[in-house]
Amino acid sequence: MGFIKSLFILLLIQFHFTGFAEQTNVYEINRILKFNIDSTINPATLDYLKHNIEKFPQADAYFIQMNTPGGLLSTTKEIMIQLSSSKKPTIIWVGPAGSSATSAGAIIASSSHLLFMAEGTNIGAATPISSTGDLKKNSDLRSKAINDIKALVRSQAQLHGKKAKPFEKMIEEAASYTASEALKAQAIDGLAQSYEDVLKSAHKRQVRLGDKKVELSFNSNIQVTDAKMDLGQRLLNILSSPNLAYILFLVGAALIYLEFQAPGGFIAGAIGTVCLVLASIGFEVLPLNLGALALICLGFVLFILEIYITSFGILSLAATGALVAGSLFLFRTDDSYLSVSFSVIMSVVAAIVTFIGIVFYIYMKSRKKIGQHKFNDDNLQIGTVIEVKEQGKYMIKSHGEIWRATSQQSLVLGDKVQVLCKNRDLTLEIKKIEG
Repeated sequence: MGFIKSLFILLLIQFHFTGFAEQTNVYEINRILKFNIDSTINPATLDYLKHNIEKFPQADAYFIQMNTPGGLLSTTKEIMIQLSSSKKPTIIWVGPAGSSATSAGAIIASSSHLLFMAEGTNIGAATPISSTGDLKKNSDLRSKAINDIKALVRSQAQLHGKKAKPFEKMIEEAASYTASEALKAQAIDGLAQSYEDVLKSAHKRQVRLGDKKVELSFNSNIQVTDAKMDLGQRLLNILSSPNLAYILFLVGAALIYLEFQAPGGFIAGAIGTVCLVLASIGFEVLPLNLGALALICLGFVLFILEIYITSFGILSLAATGALVAGSLFLFRTDDSYLSVSFSVIMSVVAAIVTFIGIVFYIYMKSRKKIGQHKFNDDNLQIGTVIEVKEQGKYMIKSHGEIWRATSQQSLVLGDKVQVLCKNRDLTLEIKKIEG
C-alpha cells in the first residue's frame, strides 16, 4: 500500500513538472503592421521600418513582404536590431512568385520569427564582396568577414527554430535555394502563395519572444495597417540604386562637358548639374569607393586631352580602361552586397566612347578646314560694315559673326559688302556691293 502511494505521488509530481515545462502562453494578434521591401537594403529601408514602427506602437506583429537583391551589411544589422528590440513577432514572406531574398535579404530573413516563401522564389547567395570583387579564398580577410556573418545568422536561425546550416552555406558557398529546397533543408517554416496563406500557416505556431515561448493566435477580424514610405524615403530609395546613381553621374558629367564645349544655352549645363546633385544624394548613402570614382574622372580628363593632343589613340584606350575599371568597383566595398550591373557599365561606356568619337571627328574635321576654305560663286557671303578702323581696314558683321576685313575701296558704316575670300590670318577680303 505504501509502495502504491509513493508511486502515485511520483506520477503526480512528474505530471506537474511536465505540464509546466510544456505550458505555452497564447499571444493574441489583433493588429498587424505590414511592410513591403521591394528594393535594395539601404538607409531609406531602415528609416521606413523605424519610422512606421514608432508611428504604430499598437501593432501586435510585423509582416514583411520581401523582394530584394541585397544591400548594405551595416544597414542589415541595424534592421535586425530594430526588429529584435521591438519584442514583437516578425513574419517574413518572400513573394510573390519571381521574388528573391538575396544576400542581405537572406540575412534579415534568418532573424524572422517565422519565414515563408512562395513557389517560384529563391533565397541565398550571401557571400560578402570586397572592393576588388569576391574576397579571395583562404585569405584572412575572407575568413574574418564570412565567420562574422556566419555567427550572426547561426545565432538568429537557432534562436527562431530554423536550421542554421543552409544559411551558413548561403554565406560561405554563395548557395541559393528555391522555395521547396529551402523547406526541405528546414531553412523556412513553410510555403505560402499569398498573404492570407501566410496568416493561415502562422496561426497556432509557436515562437520565442524574449525568454518565453508563445503560441500565435490571429484574430478572425484582424486589422492590417500598410506601412507607407513618405516622399523623402521614396526619393532616397530610388536614388540608392547603384545603377541609377552611376548613370546619373556619367550623364551629368557628359552634359557639363558639352556645356563647356558649346556654351551659351545653359540647358545642358543646368540638366547636367541636376543629374550630378541627384547622383551625389545616391553616393551619400551608398558605399562609394573614392578610388574608383577618381578613375572615372581620370577617364573623362583623358578623353578631353585626346581631342587636343595627338596620341594616335593611346589616350583614348587609357581613358576607356580607367572608365571601365572605375565603374566595376564603384560600389564594391567590404560593407556592401551592391555593385553596378556589368551590362549597364558596358552600355554606358559604349555610348560615351561613341559620343567622344563623334566630337573628336567633328573637331578634327573643322580644324582641317581652317585656312583652307575659300569663298567662291557657290557660297558668297554678305556682310555689313560696323566699324571703320583706319583706311582700308574694317570690322564687318556676317551671318551673326564679327570679322576683321580689308578692302581697296573706301567704305563707310552701314555699307553692304561681299566677302571675296578669307586669308590665313582670318582676315576677310571684301568689296562694296553697288546698288
